[in-house]
Amino acid sequence: MKAKEIHELSEIEVEKKLRDTRDEHVKMRMSKQTGQVEETHKLKNLRRDIARLETILKEKKLASTSA
Repeated sequence: MKAKEIHELSEIEVEKKLRDTRDEHVKMRMSKQTGQVEETHKLKNLRRDIARLETILKEKKLASTSA
């Protein structure tokens, strides 16, 4: 997910997307441990998405408190 797409979401939608992405990351990590994941590069992409979501969520929260 691109940062521009995340900026267009509301704060609640970003939180939901963050939860969903974290859940997906946990499931994929467990699958990797059992040897069922062939596309391991998706783990890296999920970690980056989580970081992107957390960063933008923090920006939104800071903007709402200072406004």
